[in-house]
Amino acid sequence: MGKDLIASPYGRFFHLPRILAERGHEVTIALLDYENGAELELDAHGIRWISTPFRGYLAAMRKQITQSPVDCVIGFSDTYFGILAVRLARQHGARACIDAYDNYESYMPWAKPLHWLWRRALRRADQVTAAGPNLLALMLNGQQGDRGAVVAMAADPTGFEPRDKKTCRETMQLPLDGPLVGYCGSMHRSRGVEVLFDAIPLVLAERPDVRFIHSGRTWSDVPLPETIRSLGFIDDDKVPVLLNSMDALVVTNRESSFGHYSYPVKLYEAMSCQIPVIATQTRATEWILDDSRGSLVKPGDARGLCDAILRALDNPDPDYGLVPTWNISCDVFEKALSGIDENQGVSFP
Repeated sequence: MGKDLIASPYGRFFHLPRILAERGHEVTIALLDYENGAELELDAHGIRWISTPFRGYLAAMRKQITQSPVDCVIGFSDTYFGILAVRLARQHGARACIDAYDNYESYMPWAKPLHWLWRRALRRADQVTAAGPNLLALMLNGQQGDRGAVVAMAADPTGFEPRDKKTCRETMQLPLDGPLVGYCGSMHRSRGVEVLFDAIPLVLAERPDVRFIHSGRTWSDVPLPETIRSLGFIDDDKVPVLLNSMDALVVTNRESSFGHYSYPVKLYEAMSCQIPVIATQTRATEWILDDSRGSLVKPGDARGLCDAILRALDNPDPDYGLVPTWNISCDVFEKALSGIDENQGVSFP
């Protein structure tokens, strides 16, 4: 997910293994160091961590499995790790699980040999888990059986809860008066952000007091309109504060092989803070917001997005029911791995 998992433990790749370790499983996380730094081994959060550069990664994984036999090798994060997980598991008599939170094939649609290896690994895996049902169906390719499970995304337990809006705005040095509408994340054309740019003047024509706030990366080919104030990257501990400063959060996407299988964690974070959300309607967001269909807008529909933002501002108290947590998701994940003996090991490449 673009961060150093040792320096800043976060998200799916950290909290699922952490909770498994808390429940008595022996867990090792093997990280690939993309910056090719020195090899690193440490124990933290009840987990054995190994970080290795490209040249020694496969050897380090084999050494770990040989010295401390594991019951299951789990491939997180991308096609390469899923392929490797199945290969290592088969070589060492372990079970294999592949987990995904996006349609990884959409990252490089031209890489057909890699896609073939990925599909082969998915067919050979003992368990397949995914962030949502449509992605799981895509990964299983119509196969029947009980070797697949939906392990939903969730907000990290680091402050994503309702907070006092005035205090949060003061902390973030944001205006105390008037509604704020946020967009948190990468301003990239693949996310369909142009529809937000087109919707903003429509909103301001009816509600000139609304201000639009952005946090995250802005790509050079996406010039921001003057009507959006960008805060750039903010520290992780400020993200819940920023969300609680908002009156609504917009999450855009395209109707694409990526968008239909993307389960934005920002939706879960905003829902955990009880902030009204407006999202592009995809197969993934239809599932996430199943009980809040009024929050969904057809792709590319600026007028519909404007109307949804105005409705959200008029209805500031959404009812999301039970919002997924990493503990709830780990219940499902642990059940999917239930063939592993309680005191044996799990390895996450």
